[in-house]
Amino acid sequence: RSFVDSVAVYEVIRQTLIVTLLSSAPVLVVALGVGLSIAFFQALTQIQEMTLTFVPKIVAIFITVALSTPFIFSTLLTLSDRIFDLISNGGF
Repeated sequence: RSFVDSVAVYEVIRQTLIVTLLSSAPVLVVALGVGLSIAFFQALTQIQEMTLTFVPKIVAIFITVALSTPFIFSTLLTLSDRIFDLISNGGF
């Protein structure tokens, strides 16, 4: 019984880590893309303004969070449904 419980716990941890990575991926990809393009722009023009690095990145992140909220919600809802089903079936 102890082996089955540890396998179930490891599976829940694995699924939780995957959901965390999937949920944060859109924001991280956009932040990376905007950061790289701003860095290229600054390298080409030699403009070293500090607000140029932060303001566009923050705006892009807010827009991405607003647009990807349904995806993040459905991903988290699927994980929570799996965990609640596991709990109600006596898996934990």
